[in-house]
Amino acid sequence: MDAVETKDVARLMGEIGAAARAAQRVLALASTEAKNKALIATAESLRRRKNGILSENAKDMAAGAKKGLSAAMLDRLELNDERVEGMASGLEEIAALDDPIGTLLEERKRPNGLIIQRVRVPLGVIGVIYESRPNVTADAGSLCLKAGNAAILRGGSESFHSSRAIMAALADGLKASGLPKAAIQLVPTTDRAAVGEMLTMTDFIDVIVPRGGKSLIERVTAESRVPLFKHLEGNCHSYVHAAADPDMARDIVVNAKMRRTGICGATETMLIDRAAVGGMLTSIVDGLIEAGCEVRGDAEAKAADDRIVPATDEDWDTEYLDSIIAVKVVDGVGDAIDHITRHGSDHTDCIITGDEEAAETFVREVDSAIVLVNASTQFADGGEFGMGAEIGISTGKLHARGPVGVEQLTSSKYVVRGEGQIRP
Repeated sequence: MDAVETKDVARLMGEIGAAARAAQRVLALASTEAKNKALIATAESLRRRKNGILSENAKDMAAGAKKGLSAAMLDRLELNDERVEGMASGLEEIAALDDPIGTLLEERKRPNGLIIQRVRVPLGVIGVIYESRPNVTADAGSLCLKAGNAAILRGGSESFHSSRAIMAALADGLKASGLPKAAIQLVPTTDRAAVGEMLTMTDFIDVIVPRGGKSLIERVTAESRVPLFKHLEGNCHSYVHAAADPDMARDIVVNAKMRRTGICGATETMLIDRAAVGGMLTSIVDGLIEAGCEVRGDAEAKAADDRIVPATDEDWDTEYLDSIIAVKVVDGVGDAIDHITRHGSDHTDCIITGDEEAAETFVREVDSAIVLVNASTQFADGGEFGMGAEIGISTGKLHARGPVGVEQLTSSKYVVRGEGQIRP
C-alpha cells in the first residue's frame, strides 16, 4: 500500500524536486561540522531504531518471499544486526573523511597576472533509483549530504518499509544538525510513474544514479533526459593463470563466488589456463561444491572433472547472482582477456598469478572499472576502498568510474582572480 495518493505523481515529484533544489543551495554552503553532525546523529539514530528497522524489514522479507523473489534478491533485501551496524559505522566513516567541497584542485598564474584556480563543488541534486537493497537509502543519502548534494531517493517496492524506517533515521540526523529536511527525501510512493517523472526532471535533478537489474537500467537509459552514472550488471571474472599458487587460487575463487552471491562484485565466470587444469581445477571445484555452488563448464573443463555440468553459450553472458559459476578453459592471458572483452560488463575482473608480466598485461589490457591482481572480486565495494560507502559502481567512462563515493559526487568550477586586467 502506498503511503500517499499516487493519482497526481507529477505534482508530487515537482514538489519534491523544488524542495530538493532549495535545500541544495543551503547544503552547498553548509559547514563541514554541520554535515558531519548530521551523519553522526544519523548513525546513532540507526542504532537506536534498530529493532524498528528490523521489524519493518521483516515485512518486506515476508512480502518478497510471497512474491517469489529469488534467494539472491532476498539476500540483498535482508537486514540484520550486523548489516544495520554496517550502515551506522559506514556513516561514521563518511563523517571522518575530508570534506571535498572547496578543495583547491589546481592553481596557475598566467603571464598577464591572472590567477586561475579550479575548486571542487557539489553536483547539485542527485536522484537515486534502486531496487531491493535498503542499505542504499543510508549510503546514498549520506554520501550525497557529505558532498553538499541534495538527494531524491526512489527505492523499490520490495524494500519500501525498510527504506522508510532508515529514512526516519536520516531525518533525525538532519534535524539534529539544523540542515533542511528536504536535503534527503525518499519518494513516498511505489507508483512506477514516479520513476518516469524523475527521468524528465531536468529543472530539478542534475544526475541520476540507477541501481538495479537489467530491465531497470535499460529503461532508465532509454528514457532519461537527465545525465546518468550507470551501475550496470556485474558479469565479473576470476582468471586462474598457469603461474597461480594453487591454494591462493582456490581460496580467492571460492570467496569471489560464494561470500555473497547476490552482490554485483560476485564472480560469475572462472577462466582457467589449460596448463593449470591438471594441477588446480579439481581443488577449486572441490571448494566451490563444498560451499554449495553448482559448477557449469565447457567441454574441456567437464572432461577434466565430471562433477561439472555442461555450460551453454548463454552462461558466459549471465550474471547469476546465485550459487552458480561458469568455468571456461583458456589458452593463456591473451585468450582470457579476449573472453572478458567479449562477455564481460566492464565491472570487475581479476587475475590470480605469480607472474608479474602476466599480471601487468592483464591490468593494462582489461578495460573494466575495477581490475584486481591476486584478490577477490568481492572487494568491489566503496567501503573496502576506504570511501565509507558508495552510491554504486559506475561502469561508464565519463566523470566517474568504479566506486562512486564522496569525491565522485562533486564537480569543479574555475575561479579567476585578477587586478583589473582587460583582454586586448
